[in-house]
Order: sequence, then structure tokens, then C-alpha cells
Amino acid sequence: MGILTPVAGPTKGSRCPKTVLSSGEAGTLTVTDRASGHSATLAPATLYHYTYNPHAPRRTSKSQNIQGLAALDADGLVLLDLPGDWHAPHLRAFARQAGIPLVDARSKPTDQVRTLLAGRAPGWRRVRGLPRPLLTAWRKPVTVGAGIVAVAVMAYLAYMGMWVAWRGIAFIGRLLLDIIDVKWLGVLFSPALLIIRPARAKIHRRRIDRGSVVGPPEGPYLVGKRSRVKVIHRNQVIADLPRGVDVGDAFGLLLYRHEDVVGLAVRDRMDHILHHLPGPWPPNDVDRFAKHQDLLLAVESLPRDEYVALIRKSRSATP
Repeated sequence: MGILTPVAGPTKGSRCPKTVLSSGEAGTLTVTDRASGHSATLAPATLYHYTYNPHAPRRTSKSQNIQGLAALDADGLVLLDLPGDWHAPHLRAFARQAGIPLVDARSKPTDQVRTLLAGRAPGWRRVRGLPRPLLTAWRKPVTVGAGIVAVAVMAYLAYMGMWVAWRGIAFIGRLLLDIIDVKWLGVLFSPALLIIRPARAKIHRRRIDRGSVVGPPEGPYLVGKRSRVKVIHRNQVIADLPRGVDVGDAFGLLLYRHEDVVGLAVRDRMDHILHHLPGPWPPNDVDRFAKHQDLLLAVESLPRDEYVALIRKSRSATP
């Protein structure tokens, strides 16, 4: 039986997942997440070794690329997504021993890789292999309490003219955040976030209610502006599409379901899929956005063949 683990995290400097692959008989594969203790056994048709740029078409350094391994079914849909840096020679040997074909897609175009990874099979899972953040149940009250204390401390130091001391505390806080990986405690050293984050969320919600935006604040979300439809993820423009009736223009939205898989697609007048966004989308918000942006909205339950065709003909996607 072959065993394989990633050698580093999915992005440069990120934590290495505690994911273990073991091969069984007749092309079966067992994936164990040692961080959570969960495991799954499947029989993939193909293993897909990938690298892609999450910010394309914006040019960024290769250090921001995401690496990983995906297990695909016979139709090329993703059964499991396993982010991490999988050492290519070891992966080739593992796949050969397991009797599972391996596709090396690390040099393929980003849009091609992202489109494939967005094609989720029913029962799709992403196994990160990382422990849950500390203080999960208590992080919000701890954050608010710490932020209030931090505001008081900052006010006191400012009153005493001790700005150097505050900068020293902030520097120590940033070092601790890099080590502990508890992002919510950042409020302790950046009290302004107590005001900025809720305000940004309320502004985003108002934009959703007006129909100018649809999707979560952190993304991916759609925004309509100046006869264009943009896809934004983590403050980066992933797609910028003209809105209109010509081929290649954003003309409508497709809100779909295939078994337990749901998602949203932007398409043109000829039903070409311009951008695919898998995952849950609130129907009422999507309907409001479509009406406000003068986009034709279709809601469909897709059989297997139509769902596979949608994935294969997508021009770009956000996995």
C-alpha cells in the first residue's frame, strides 16, 4: 500500500496540511485528514495535479499561486479537492502504484484549471488538513472584549503622549498573529476594525438590497457598474464583462442545481458560459440583482449531461 503526504502548504509560506493519501485495491484511494480525524474512501478515475493563479487575469507573482491535487470522476468532475504542495516525483510514483492515471496540469492555463476545479461532483468535498482555529466558539466575544480594552489602552497611551509604546504593542501583536493564526485577535492591535468591519458589512448589505451587488463581502461577488458585470474575489477583479446583447456580453444569469451541487453562471445571449461560480447563492438576492442590472435570470435543475456540458463549455470560473 502506497502512502503520500504533501510537503508544504497550497501557497508559499502557508501551513502544511495534515492530509494523508493511501492506495488500496482496484484503484481505490483513502484520504485521511489527521487534523480532524475524518477519512473518506473513493475510486477516482483520474488524479489532477494543479497550480493556478487565484487573481487572474491580474498579473501577480508565482508565489501567490495555489497548488493542490484533485480526484476526478469519469466525467472530469471533482470528487475531492486537496490543497497543498504535492511533490511531483513522489506523486507520480504513488499514482503508478495505485493504478490511477495522473494528469500534470501545473503548466496549463489558469482559466482552464480554474474551470475544471469549479466542476464539483455531487458529494464534493475540500479537505484542507488543517486544525480549526483556536477559540472558535468564543472568538467573537473575546474579540469584542479585547478590542474594547485595546481602544481604552490606546486612548490612555495617546493621552499620556506614549505613541511609541503603542507602536511597540502593535508590532508584538503582528508577530503573535503570524505565529498563532487567530485572525480575529487582530482587533486587539487594530481597534479600528471594530468599527470598519461591521460598517463595511452593512454597506455591502445595502448594496445587495439595492441590487447593485450579489454575494458575500469577502467574495466572490458580482457587481454591476457602468454597463458592466464584474466578478470580485478578495478585492481583486476576476472577470470584467460588458453587459449587452452581443456574443461575449453578459446577457443573463443561470442559477442551477444538480443533485446537491448548486451554483451561478453568467452567460451571453447564445447561452455561452462566460463565468461559473459554484456554491450557494441566495435566490432572492440573485433575482434582485438580475432585475436591477437588466439581466435575464433562469433557474434550472440540470440533469447530469447538461451539468457536465455547462462545466466543459465555461470560459472561466472561480473554484
